Amino acid sequence: MFVCITCRAQAGENTSDDQPRAGARLLAAIEAVPSELRPSLAVVPVECLSNCNRACTVAVTAPGKWTYVLGALDPDVHAQDVLAFARLHQQHEAGLPAWRERPEYIRKNTIARVPATLA
Repeated sequence: MFVCITCRAQAGENTSDDQPRAGARLLAAIEAVPSELRPSLAVVPVECLSNCNRACTVAVTAPGKWTYVLGALDPDVHAQDVLAFARLHQQHEAGLPAWRERPEYIRKNTIARVPATLA
């Protein structure tokens, strides 16, 4: 999973240099979840996912699987939804979890679904 750490809050966050941006806070919230609740899930901070209009943004991906870009995430509310979706993504052979199984907020805030690359 890639988490944009440069994302500002969707409403136009105005943070000073000494305060973490919303994307960095989302990363911290995800990393604060005990590792046994996110087994074999690599969480990688990235500088930008180019989804500024619907920030905070994460991309959930794995080799040979579809990639999902999720946006409009609140770092104080949606870390568990993101992790629940990532677990569903991991469990599905092609990375295509059933729509109805996804957390409701994720269903409504999926920005893009990108096919796996061809080898």
